[in-house]
Amino acid sequence: MQDYPPRIATFYTGTDAAPTPDPDTRSPLAFLRWILGQQKGLIALSSLGYALWFLPMTLGPWIFGRAVDQGIVGGSEAALVGWAALLLLVVVIGGVFGVVSHTLVVRSWLVALYGALEMVTRKVAQMGHVLPRRSPTGEVLSVASSDSDEFGALSEILARALGQLASYLTVAFIVLTMSWQLGLLTLVAAPVLVGAALPLLRPLHRRQQLERSRTSDLTSMATDIVAGLRILRGIGGEQTFGTNYARQSQSAREAGVAAGIWQAVVEAVGVLLSGIFLVALVWLGTRQVQDGLLTVGQLITFLGYGLFMVGPIRTFFEFAQKGIRSLVSARRAIALFEEQPPWRDPAAPVSLDGSASLHDAASGLTVEPGILTVVVSAVPEQSAALADRLGRYLPADTEPVPLVEEDGTKGRAARRSRAQRAEERARIAALDEERARREWGVTLGGVDLSHARLDDVRRQVLVSDTSSQLFAGTLQDAVDPHARLTREQADEALRIASAEDVYDALPEGWQGQLDERGRGLSGGQRQRVVLARAVAADAPVLVLVEPTSAVDAHTEARIAARVVEARRGRTTVVTTVSPLWLHHADRVALLHDGTVIAEGSHADLLADDEAYRRVVTRELDEEEPVR
Repeated sequence: MQDYPPRIATFYTGTDAAPTPDPDTRSPLAFLRWILGQQKGLIALSSLGYALWFLPMTLGPWIFGRAVDQGIVGGSEAALVGWAALLLLVVVIGGVFGVVSHTLVVRSWLVALYGALEMVTRKVAQMGHVLPRRSPTGEVLSVASSDSDEFGALSEILARALGQLASYLTVAFIVLTMSWQLGLLTLVAAPVLVGAALPLLRPLHRRQQLERSRTSDLTSMATDIVAGLRILRGIGGEQTFGTNYARQSQSAREAGVAAGIWQAVVEAVGVLLSGIFLVALVWLGTRQVQDGLLTVGQLITFLGYGLFMVGPIRTFFEFAQKGIRSLVSARRAIALFEEQPPWRDPAAPVSLDGSASLHDAASGLTVEPGILTVVVSAVPEQSAALADRLGRYLPADTEPVPLVEEDGTKGRAARRSRAQRAEERARIAALDEERARREWGVTLGGVDLSHARLDDVRRQVLVSDTSSQLFAGTLQDAVDPHARLTREQADEALRIASAEDVYDALPEGWQGQLDERGRGLSGGQRQRVVLARAVAADAPVLVLVEPTSAVDAHTEARIAARVVEARRGRTTVVTTVSPLWLHHADRVALLHDGTVIAEGSHADLLADDEAYRRVVTRELDEEEPVR
């Protein structure tokens, strides 16, 4: 039996001693079979628990009918007591297994939910920075939250439906032995009534897809707004983005209302058809009593089963609805899980020497080992692109493709839209593969980075840029996520980044809690905690992209001096135009149109190079109003 919490080791990343098979992504149905098959033993036990929980409703009407015929109509007190005792036993069994089945099915729900969530987490870790190039952040979050919950709900309703199916078949057998006409009616009622409602499930399916698509778009928009809130306030864009969010929110609400209306219609049809079935059963049973074909006890039994059968029929309706919702979620999940990282380890990987020189052929930059090199550019995006190349990161030059983009179209238009999205995802994946497999153009000690394992590249060259984020957790987790530092080393990392104020502001110090993305911190505090994490990693080659853009001049000067002292003798690259960093640089490279056009010391370039002087002087001019 699958234990809890679920132990998922899919999407092998080289860190698992015993990886588990990846999910079956051939189709949404195949994926659902796979995810349910991971805990088939637990679902089977839950189904058995449900069947025993329904035992009083399965056998109760029959026992009660026998008690009426033999004990009341027949006048046998002993028979009445015997049947009453049997009914009590059945009720006790049902009560006990009601608790057991609920416990098991909640466990099953959580196994499916958190198992899917862990698979999303592992896929994100496997894909790394490549995933945002292909899939919108909001849709990935949607798969990890609402879609994962749908898989848990499916495991619950499956166990309940199987338990009620067993009860349904038992009841059908009992009533067939008493009256084949009524037994046949009871037996065929559920499939006929569910089949009658199936045409309503298709429009429900379409509207639920549209609701999910718009909700994920809304999530993506909210994520972007929260991430850039300070910038929006600075440029007065809150109103514009707030209006766009409100418009998208209303669109999502309208889609949710439409889906809710169709779901209500489906449920209403279920109640209506169940009522029709019950009326027909009572009418036929009454006629057979009049004709002497049934006893009074048997009629009571039929009436009890008529009321009971409403439950299984509604459960089968609910199973169909949740099955449809799960198929929608499965389509989104497999679109995510099918993504494959472009990186392939070379057949004969070469080791990298982090103490050697680093050279980028595209720009002509050579970073000498053991010194501080500052890259200056009038266009920050160009120096950021250079930093990405030095760390072997793919450029952010693609627009992510929605996993499932349902805009209400159907038929041929919907198929054409799905095909176009699939082609675009394939195109981006092929582009990534082509870039990852060719010569990278950046060498460390004369070895092209493509000739080494990606893990080795990451260990030797650490890039900390402006998109680096903080996760929710303690301050210790933020600075030392792998728990490798001593207390003294962690304190020193905070000191170097001048982030002691963050420690002092948290009541519990290192165990103080940070919100997701460090929302409770100012922009400068968050940037300094990220810098402390980068410094604490103690990588042979450290690349910092605008590491102090959000701090004041005094703090920046203090950080620059401390980083230079801490990194003395090791290779450090900083992309900035700040004179406070340039003052400490051993070597400065001026980047123009992606190419290094001048190199030297800060003083020499400032005196002899007009282009360099313009870039640095502009920075000084922009800082003047602040002083």
